[in-house]
Amino acid sequence: MKLRRRARILALQALFETDVAHHDAQRALQERLEETPLSPEGVAFAVALLECVVSHLAALDETIRQMAPHWPLEQMSRIDVNILRLGIAELVFMKETPVKVAINEAVEVAKLFGSDSSGRFVNGVLGAVSKQQAPVSRQEDHQT
Repeated sequence: MKLRRRARILALQALFETDVAHHDAQRALQERLEETPLSPEGVAFAVALLECVVSHLAALDETIRQMAPHWPLEQMSRIDVNILRLGIAELVFMKETPVKVAINEAVEVAKLFGSDSSGRFVNGVLGAVSKQQAPVSRQEDHQT
């Protein structure tokens, strides 16, 4: 499995634990990293993702509400919510990840951890977010 995907998964696990059990996000990530060590680059990416989501949580949740108005946030699967938070954080705040890569990675993680429909749902919401961001052309979208 790719380094960045493993980092995303560990960040997701920490966010999920924080969301469901109300544990400290940084501590939860540290515990995941002790169980599944990553290279320094992987650790840095996982930490950056987690910190981005934690620091922009209200904006991320509002974006989810706007992009999925027929699905109340409180009624969504907690895993789907946290995958969306990570994906939107990458799309909107961590712009070094190409849009297509951020969406594809979130969809793959949703297929691993979510329900049968999670991949399609995550793809639809993140696709809508990326279209909203479209006026700001991102050159890295053309890179693989």
